[in-house]
Amino acid sequence: MIWDQSVVRVRAGTRTDRSGNAVPDWSPAAVTRLAVGQLSVQPIYQNETATTERTAVLTGWRVLSAPGTAPDVRSGDRIEYDGLTCEVQGEVGRWPDPITGAVHHVEWQMSRSTG
Repeated sequence: MIWDQSVVRVRAGTRTDRSGNAVPDWSPAAVTRLAVGQLSVQPIYQNETATTERTAVLTGWRVLSAPGTAPDVRSGDRIEYDGLTCEVQGEVGRWPDPITGAVHHVEWQMSRSTG
């Protein structure tokens, strides 16, 4: 079965900064978490850059939801997957069903940077 993986979507709360602007709040008490299943998580790239000071690694995955599902994931969210915390990259694609017009499935890319 291809749709047997799951992740946890982590979404920032908001707080007011010194200027009165609403800004993301990633503190543990402010975030909301949602388990999302029926996914296929596929590796798409891994780049390593080594310098004398450090080795940086950028890894990315493409995530597809099962047909008929529409998980609540959006740009700016973080995703916990396989013990890692990743960031959603770009916009989340919501693909329409050609017959009903409802969401057929959802796709997004996520990445993790180290170093």
